[in-house]
Amino acid sequence: MTSEDALASADARSWRELETRIGLDALPAFHRAFLSWRGIEDAAGMPLRRVSQRVEAELNRLVQSGQAHRQEDDWLIGPDVLDSFLAAQATGPGEH
Repeated sequence: MTSEDALASADARSWRELETRIGLDALPAFHRAFLSWRGIEDAAGMPLRRVSQRVEAELNRLVQSGQAHRQEDDWLIGPDVLDSFLAAQATGPGEH
């Protein structure tokens, strides 16, 4: 099985599905937290349009590194890639 096959498997996480589960109101904070997790400085102070651009750039970096696969307007992310980020999100701010 190639890495692309593994990313296309049922274990891969759909970025768009994650965004849908987060909900529209919480999406800007989720995106900023993702950027901070990826090491982007001052994500909290970025204008929303810039946040959106940087999120897409970081998702594309995951593709380039073989940790994700682009599928139409979605990114399928390897099953373990986002574990530490999602665990931090589940505990909430200041609890991790």
